[in-house]
Formats: sequence, C-alpha cells, structure tokens
Amino acid sequence: MKKILILRFSAMGDVAMLVPVVNSLALQHPEVEISVLTRKHLTPLFDWTPSNVHAIGIDLKAYDGIKGLNRLYKELKKQRFDAVADVHDVLRTKYLRWRFKLSFKKTVCIDKGRKDKKQLLGNGVNARPLAEMTTRYAKVFDRLGLQVDLQPETGFTTTGEDFSSLYKLYGEKQSDDVWIGIAPFAAHTGKIYPLDKMRKVVEELSSKEMRIFLFGAGKAENEVLQSWTSGDCIVNTCGQLGGLHNEMLLMSMLDAMLAMDSANMHIASIVGIPVFSVWGATHPKAGFTPWRQPADNFIQLDDLACRPCSIFGKKPCQFGDFRCMNLIDPATIINKLLQIKEENL
Repeated sequence: MKKILILRFSAMGDVAMLVPVVNSLALQHPEVEISVLTRKHLTPLFDWTPSNVHAIGIDLKAYDGIKGLNRLYKELKKQRFDAVADVHDVLRTKYLRWRFKLSFKKTVCIDKGRKDKKQLLGNGVNARPLAEMTTRYAKVFDRLGLQVDLQPETGFTTTGEDFSSLYKLYGEKQSDDVWIGIAPFAAHTGKIYPLDKMRKVVEELSSKEMRIFLFGAGKAENEVLQSWTSGDCIVNTCGQLGGLHNEMLLMSMLDAMLAMDSANMHIASIVGIPVFSVWGATHPKAGFTPWRQPADNFIQLDDLACRPCSIFGKKPCQFGDFRCMNLIDPATIINKLLQIKEENL
C-alpha cells in the first residue's frame, strides 16, 4: 500500500486529535504517502508532521451538494490512492467513501462507539471510561494493515521556526518568566466556566507575577477578553496572531494552558505543554481527553450524578444552573496553575 487518503473535515478539536495519530502512522510507515483531506483553515495543524504527510485543505462550500462532491471525487481520483480511511463518518465522507469503493479501492471507517456514549450519559460517576478518540483513529488504520503504536511524541518541534513576529508582539521570553495561556470559551455553554469566575482566576494568576495570554476567536469573544486585559500582564491574543500556525507557535512557548473541553485544549496538548482542562456538562470518560495529559490535570466535580448530561455539551442544564461548572471553586483552578510557577522556581 503506497498512498492512503484520510477524510476528516471537522471539528477543529477532532482534527487536532487526529494529528498525533497521523504522526505516529507516518513515522512507523515511512514508505506510505499519507494525505489528509480537511478544511483549509485546519491544515496548519499538520505543519509539523513528517514529510510523507500532506494536508489537503478545501473550502467545503466550493464542493456543495452531490455535484460538488462528484467533482471533488474526480479531483481526488487523479491522485491514485490505494485506500481511503474515513475517520469522520458523516454524509460527505460516506459519499466519497462509496465512490472510492465503487472504483475498487479499499475503504475503512471509524467506529465512533455511539451506543456506548449514550450509556455514559448521567452515569459518569460509575461508568467505565470509553476508548480514547485517538485509539479509535488508530484502529481504523489497523484495518488497512497499517498498525499504529501511539507514541508519546507528537512530532511538534520549533527548530528552525521564525518567532520574530511573536517577539515583536510580546517580546522574548526570559528564563525566569512564567507564561500561562487561558482559553475560556467553548462551543457550548455547558462547557464554559462562568466568565466572572474565570476573570477572577485570570486576575489572581497575573497578580502572582505570571504573564497571562488570552485565547479566543470572533468579535464577541474578543470584546470579553479585551475587557480583561491589563498592560503586559494580561494579553489578549485574539486577532493578533495571523493564523493557526503562529497560534500554535505561541502555545509552544507557554509553561501551561488552561482551557475548557474545546479545540484549544487539544491544540495546546499536541504542542507538548501541560494542559489543565475544566469539565462540566461533558466528561473525560467519553474519550475526548487532551493528548497525553494526566488525569490530575482534569478539573471537575466527580460527585455529580448528572454528569455527563451530554457528550458534546449541547444540551441545556436540567436544573437550569449549570452546577457542574458553577460549583467549581476558582481557588481550585488557581492552585493547579500555581503549581507551574513553583516548578519553575
């Protein structure tokens, strides 16, 4: 098998979780040429993978509907892939997979474990942990005869990288500096720690001579983060970095990241820094934990029988108060991050 195509369009966090698996696959099978088809703005996630990995970024709007997918298939067919690995399993990828199968190409698909995830809802206290998403990805390649031993290394390295644009924005980090990233947002309310409490976390950490870098996206998030900024102590990076590549480079300079169950949690984990994650409506047992982060870095209430109430955090709180987040004391989060400073003394 010489060339394989991997299909995964979204979401950003799910694509980020694919990166260390693809990296391990590429390192252990250097004879195989690997192409990852994803959304254009997500291709920088693969900038540090081995040379036999190629990220193909597309605008899905340009391939809308059956006609668009047929055109995309014809473009992909020209590259003469030997096999297709669908690690997304949605309508678009199902259709592309079917077209390749009609052309007698070997196709395999991910098992997302949907039934097991449903059984986890409201039973997180007693339920057994489900398979990690990275493990589910790896099993897809096993079915192609390409066994993947998931390695601790992500392949991310900043050797030879140009940090000059980041230095102009934030200055060079000194040996005694402690830089902490904080990404307080997520796609759904059930995954967001109350912003008034998070602001207290930000202010308390900055008072301990820790420089705080705030991460977000979009106008609404930018307005919130800008209201939190304070000189050089608390910096809003929203809209300043010029894209995902530089965002990852800045994350690689941090001593730790504090994030929700979100894309930033996964992106920070693949650059190899400690990630402290706050969990509310969702639960680490569902298998969406950040790459190679210890369970001690998960900040959550273990004794709430209603957790998780949702696999992806979309559902409204049955009690109306999101107690899974509101009952987490800011001091718990602050103390976790202060450990990082102690380790740097």
